[in-house]
Amino acid sequence: MKRTNNGAQPKASGQPPAEFVEKRPPAKGNSEQTTVTSTQRLESTSSGLYRVREAAKRDKDLRFTNLLHHIDIELLHTAYLSLNKKAATGLDGVTWQEYGEELKSHLTRLHDQIHNGSYRATASKRIWIPKSDGRQRPIGITALEDKIVQQALVDILQPIYEEDFLGFSYGSRPDRSQHNALDAIYVAITQRKVGWILDADIKGFYDNINHEWLMKFVEHRIADNRVLRLIRKFLRAGVSEDGKWSKTEVGTPQGAVISSLLANIYLHYALDLWVNKWRKHHARGEVYIVRYADDFVIGFQYQSDAKQFQTELRKRMGKFGLELHSDKTRLIEFGRFATVNHKERGKEKPETFDFLGFTHICSTRRKDGKFKLQRKTIGKRLRRKIKEIRQTLHRQRHNSIPEQGRWLRSVVVGHFNYYAVPGNRKALETFRTQIGHAWLHALRRRSQKGRSLTWKRMQRQIEKWIPTAKVLHPYPNQRFCV
Repeated sequence: MKRTNNGAQPKASGQPPAEFVEKRPPAKGNSEQTTVTSTQRLESTSSGLYRVREAAKRDKDLRFTNLLHHIDIELLHTAYLSLNKKAATGLDGVTWQEYGEELKSHLTRLHDQIHNGSYRATASKRIWIPKSDGRQRPIGITALEDKIVQQALVDILQPIYEEDFLGFSYGSRPDRSQHNALDAIYVAITQRKVGWILDADIKGFYDNINHEWLMKFVEHRIADNRVLRLIRKFLRAGVSEDGKWSKTEVGTPQGAVISSLLANIYLHYALDLWVNKWRKHHARGEVYIVRYADDFVIGFQYQSDAKQFQTELRKRMGKFGLELHSDKTRLIEFGRFATVNHKERGKEKPETFDFLGFTHICSTRRKDGKFKLQRKTIGKRLRRKIKEIRQTLHRQRHNSIPEQGRWLRSVVVGHFNYYAVPGNRKALETFRTQIGHAWLHALRRRSQKGRSLTWKRMQRQIEKWIPTAKVLHPYPNQRFCV
């Protein structure tokens, strides 16, 4: 029997192993959901969604037939308040603040449209943002009311799927973060029998989600046709770029409020359940997977398992309209014995892999020479971040020094909050030093007098405004065990 990491988090540890499901089970009525009465209307939204989660927890085959009534004005108001107040506007051009000026009347009208079936989703506004490899990623910006409705749907569906999602899935889930995923892969490599790593990358995942398969997956749990129609409206709303509308037959806009949940549902059935079954019934050794959204890493005890799995994974992804990126999907020898094995074969150090912003490296401890998993900020990301800050400082060089200092402090604090993990202090210090030099360069270009500003004088401002580099996160085994 193979180890599983389904219990990576305390809340998920009690879940039984999930069963492999592809075909939709027969509809099973949820008798506890009846037509909404006046008494039910008086109950709070939170208690109603709590009962939904409890029902999903009790019966893994239960299909929910009456969910739309949970989208009341109170839930829409909560959804509105949870949105990013400074987010870019969609095609409607309406900001969060503008919508809130007549919030009650807006939400009442929106509620009526949802329940009488007249609600229509607006196309997403497509923009492009640069990626680390020089390419561009499409982002879909939805209209404000679409964001509200999508958030309300997430609030209803999330409690159901939280009872289904497996322990090794971390992306866009309550009480789970990127650092939880990083901790999980760290513990698997350092404390379990992991000798090979499959660093997998799904090519254009969000753009290639098959709508037909997605709806089949959703219908495993959801049988309320009104909710299903709402989801289809968002999938079919299309995108608008430079004033031209185009139909969306596949994919879901990356950046839409509901996209992360739909992506998790898709990969839960297309990947997670299959991996869980494969490692129990086909692997000879131990297998561990950690997935954050569409980014996942799999550790294997044996190379033979890894090779077989990689072959079958490509077939599995192809079945659901997905494709592994040929250049970015790699199988490498990695782990406690990789360095020794490489030396015996006369090879250089083991290859590294990137995951969630960190390069993972096979290293050794100075004291006893034992294996150490080192994690450092991905070089490309670090350089790109410094370049962005240089450009901003150049534009804002005529602002007052306190104003620039406060801005730099917030940027550095945000960077440290994520990257200040044990073993990454050198990269943190490099980041801080480079920011200091960038600030000095910007101030020297303010005027002729600025050229006389020395590095020694500049260090006073750096000490005053920019925090020093220090580790802020505990060692992964400490947080993971807790």
